[in-house]
Amino acid sequence: MAESRQIDSLWFGASLVTMREGNYHIIDDGALAVEAGELIWVGPRAEMPAFTPRHQHQFDGGIVTPGLIDCHTHLVFGGDRSAEFEQRLNGVSYAGIAAQGGGILATVRATREASEDQLVASARWRLNRLLAEGVTTVEIKSGYGLDEASELRMLSAIRRLGESVPADVLATCLAAHAFPPEFKQHPEGWVDRICERILPQVKANGLADAVDAFCEHLAFSPAQVARVFDKATALGLPVKLHAEQLSSLGGARLAASYGALSADHLEYATEEDAKAMGEQGTVAVLLPGAFYLLRETQPPPVALFRQYRVPMALASDANPGTSPALSLRLMLNMGCTLFGMTPEEALAGVTIWGAKALGLQATHGSLEAGKVANFVHWPLARPAELTYWLGGELPCTVIYRGAMQ
Repeated sequence: MAESRQIDSLWFGASLVTMREGNYHIIDDGALAVEAGELIWVGPRAEMPAFTPRHQHQFDGGIVTPGLIDCHTHLVFGGDRSAEFEQRLNGVSYAGIAAQGGGILATVRATREASEDQLVASARWRLNRLLAEGVTTVEIKSGYGLDEASELRMLSAIRRLGESVPADVLATCLAAHAFPPEFKQHPEGWVDRICERILPQVKANGLADAVDAFCEHLAFSPAQVARVFDKATALGLPVKLHAEQLSSLGGARLAASYGALSADHLEYATEEDAKAMGEQGTVAVLLPGAFYLLRETQPPPVALFRQYRVPMALASDANPGTSPALSLRLMLNMGCTLFGMTPEEALAGVTIWGAKALGLQATHGSLEAGKVANFVHWPLARPAELTYWLGGELPCTVIYRGAMQ
């Protein structure tokens, strides 16, 4: 008779939605064995090896999914732009709001004026809304400071957030988000500042896990993005890109040529873009919140992404201007209703492919032995219910690194 192995905890009594390889791969009456915050066995309870758990947890039916992953957010910022939302609905144009000093520069001013403590406190409130719905991994970008000190302060605030919440928090340097007013007449000077001063400090101080940029006719050109990516690559920092949101500039192809983790938005991505992304394994991160709020009419080319085997992630894009979304579960529904994804694709988008968009696919995003023990129990009959229900807070039990939250 095999000797029983002592482990930290054993979890059973529910169906496991493993999301292995991007599919449900449901295990009825499954069991999860956890040791030192890691899954060491996942499978049918009837086939489980002999374990002696220090703690045993039995669910009363329902399903268990991997912890949800929000792989694209802008949760750290100062100020509030709800008044602009009201103005737009009353007929004031975006240009009119900008002329009044609104738009992204309003957020830049408020962010520059905020202390690091204030940035952490306001972001924690927003982050807690996501965590309550089963998010256990989140990426947060800088990009609203747009000067050296403020960008570094934002990244420091993101690192502090990661130390204060039961979630894996990744930081992305998005200094190439927009051009600061100080560099309006000399945009190349801001690119110089990013490459020569900001990115070296980010690397030296371990302030970011990746570098992002916004490639668009009203932001950074492909040539300017290439300069930023060249520097990031030289420093050993992975890259990702806001691309093809409002027009087709070949940003997604550019990102793929650098082996980018992801290209995000992608409403105007072409077949050539999809082919390049598929060949390089670059994830398409789809952001239905911004599509919805901006009332866009051209959805991303989901059929092309399927054709060229481009993994599709979904994210909240939580930000003060175009996607004030604090529910990743709502993005699941929007991915299906607005973009034509299947519920299985949508759930894969906030688990296994969300992990891949952050370079974490070896450790996160599915229920498999060797991965972190981040998972969520839902009192639901089928995983499609996560996509089906609109609004309300579905009750759930969140387990982060093997500990119930």
